[in-house]
Amino acid sequence: METYCDRCGEPARDGDHGTCRAARRMEPPRYCARCRRRMIVQVTPAGWTARCSEHGALSSA
Repeated sequence: METYCDRCGEPARDGDHGTCRAARRMEPPRYCARCRRRMIVQVTPAGWTARCSEHGALSSA
């Protein structure tokens, strides 16, 4: 369940996150959508990984 926007960290239900969705097509997530923690992000030529200390990792693969 996504409670927060994974790009700006604001509550997902508040406001229009159209610009966030557009930017996320080219960028990795920066915030955990479940807890709003700032994630550790690593970008490589092959893709990206993003890790939340509480909820684990996501990747572009």
